[in-house]
Amino acid sequence: MIRALTGFSTRNPWKVIVLWAVVGIFLTMLGQALLYRVTQSQSGDFLPAKYDSAAALKVAEEKFGAKPDANAVTVLVARADGDPLTGADQRRVGDIAAELGRRHVKMPEPSGDQPTFLAQDYSQTPKVSPAMVAPDRTFELLSVQLTGNATDPGMHDLYRAFRDDVKHEFAGAHMRTGFTGGLADLVDTTEAEETTTSVVSALMVGLIVLINIFVFRSVLAAFVPLLAVAVISGAALGTVVGVALLTGIDLDTSTPSLIGVVLIGIGVDYFLFLLFRFREQLRAHPDLPARAVAAEVTGRVGTAITSAALTIVAAFATLGIATFGQFRVLGPAVAVSVLVMLLASLTFMPALLAVCGRKMFWPSRALRREPRPGTAGRVGDLVARRPFALVVGSVALLGALAAGVAGIHMDFDQTGGGKDTPAAATAAEINRALPAGVSDPTTVYVTADKGHTLTVRSVDALPKALAKVQGVGQVGGTVLNQDRTAARIDVYLTADTQSQRARDLVSGPVRDTVAVNTPAGTEAHVGGTAAIFADISTAVDHDLKTVFPVAAGLIALILIVLLRSLLAPAVLMIAVGLGFAATLGASALVFQHLLDKPGVNFVLPLVLFLFVVALGTDYNILISDRIREEMERPGPARAAVARAVRHTAPAIATAGVVLAGSFGSLAVNAAPATQQIGFATGLGILLSAFVLSIVLVPALAALLGRSIWWPVRPGRTKGRHHADASPEALDHGYITSDSTV
Repeated sequence: MIRALTGFSTRNPWKVIVLWAVVGIFLTMLGQALLYRVTQSQSGDFLPAKYDSAAALKVAEEKFGAKPDANAVTVLVARADGDPLTGADQRRVGDIAAELGRRHVKMPEPSGDQPTFLAQDYSQTPKVSPAMVAPDRTFELLSVQLTGNATDPGMHDLYRAFRDDVKHEFAGAHMRTGFTGGLADLVDTTEAEETTTSVVSALMVGLIVLINIFVFRSVLAAFVPLLAVAVISGAALGTVVGVALLTGIDLDTSTPSLIGVVLIGIGVDYFLFLLFRFREQLRAHPDLPARAVAAEVTGRVGTAITSAALTIVAAFATLGIATFGQFRVLGPAVAVSVLVMLLASLTFMPALLAVCGRKMFWPSRALRREPRPGTAGRVGDLVARRPFALVVGSVALLGALAAGVAGIHMDFDQTGGGKDTPAAATAAEINRALPAGVSDPTTVYVTADKGHTLTVRSVDALPKALAKVQGVGQVGGTVLNQDRTAARIDVYLTADTQSQRARDLVSGPVRDTVAVNTPAGTEAHVGGTAAIFADISTAVDHDLKTVFPVAAGLIALILIVLLRSLLAPAVLMIAVGLGFAATLGASALVFQHLLDKPGVNFVLPLVLFLFVVALGTDYNILISDRIREEMERPGPARAAVARAVRHTAPAIATAGVVLAGSFGSLAVNAAPATQQIGFATGLGILLSAFVLSIVLVPALAALLGRSIWWPVRPGRTKGRHHADASPEALDHGYITSDSTV
């Protein structure tokens, strides 16, 4: 199957290239145009119904008409001269708020890079109402509700239009305004990070180009992989968006960016694997047509790429069993994207090699001569001579880093990033005069049993009890819905609702108080940001215990099938386990101890396991398969290991730096959680490439010899090699009947 795909692509390269170009451009446009119709940013909607905050969201929608895509914005209004508000000022604020609540806000035309005919129109009349006045009367707060996907640039444009309108109206009354809340925070943070994001993206692309130029001394080899991966990534995202539209699944807002990072990393990696072996074979067979060499190389390397890609697919597919919907959607989305990349690796990339041929490495003269062993050769010789010392040294290094796991804490704080934005400054001004949670209350919903109704007096005991809870700054009045079957009680915490303190407060004293004081014949649920994240932490903890063993089992099964061995997969799994522990421990040492953070982000262990173990296994598959290929030839096992390292280490090192740079670019993001993910995944990939795949795994293979392939040892039959292979080709292991990479 693999050779059939690669063979067809190298025989009909232009047809394949044109097909991928047309389909890729179409799916890219489709994905960009419809992306925001399949994404949503409400974390609570990803929770199963069994969680208390999810039940509260359902009550809010069914009983109080709350919309899932409603975005709350808090507007601060104060006198321009800084004096306290007078009665006349408050009446003026109320009049302007009423006028704004009747005024239709038209969404501006999309920017030039957005397809206008597919853009969603968010034009609307916002809900605007006075909320409260500061105790010292220095400002008044207005509550605003704008409906739409908070991550859609069109929604951002609508918010800016509304913000400018509000500023203009109150400026005419000699008053200043400030804006905060989810949508305001997001827009301000996006604007603040726009330049940084562009610069980092440019630097990442430049890094990949420079590395390829340095390694291959070629223009085409530097740019063709990037162009190919760009087309494939667009096609993959379009495929994911199309599947989401057809199935009615909502994607988390972080999914597209994670897909982009993953595909850039593994796409360039796979192309590099092909390029290194293509160059190697062109040197060995200068008289063969480049298209024939491309067919042979892609057929061989395609097996290893397929196994590596299926490892990633299996790892991410296990997220489908997670209870937290954000993970349950992310896993299959990444898996589908990787399958698209795999298909391209077996068709589009071989076609490009067949078309470019030897010109792929122009103007380099490296094809005319056999390169010196260099660093890779010296490392291979060292691994063959001193395997035990290298195993001990590698395990000691990984073990020292893994020691950081002791005492590790999970940090569920979602705050951070955007600290210097106008929205953050407005929030700080509000918090100096009012409880920290005033703009984002924790809400208690009480529903009556079927056939009964509620009165304010019937639930009066509950708000009184909540007011006595330490950490609750204020409790709002009881609000009944239209048919009096449900009541809403807003609770304003003294802690920031996205902080760990708020989550502990809601999941403990607040819910305990609600459970004790819920009136007979009613049911109560606690909702709001703090409650949602408290439940998310519980769901994630459950998923970590479920996903880890299932993913590890699937990866081990794939390795057994690929390597046709029981011992070798066990060695690789132990190695990647050490790499995972070392990366997580190093992250704890850096963030929890060195930078004095509360702990590592709660999603980091799962992200590391999936990205570092699954992606890092790619390199282990590459080196292990080459070791097996070399051991199938007669001669000492350690010499085979040395040859495998010499030929494979450059590809692994180059791919590792590219992939680490791709993930490491996330470390400059303003959000602390994203910073940790960027740092940790980048470090994990480097450890996987340079410590595990180039040193530890080959050293273990050198120690165990051909026994590592138990129960079937290679190298027992000499007839497996081509009879017409030249001594030089045999010496370097270029031609074998069943070699893969």
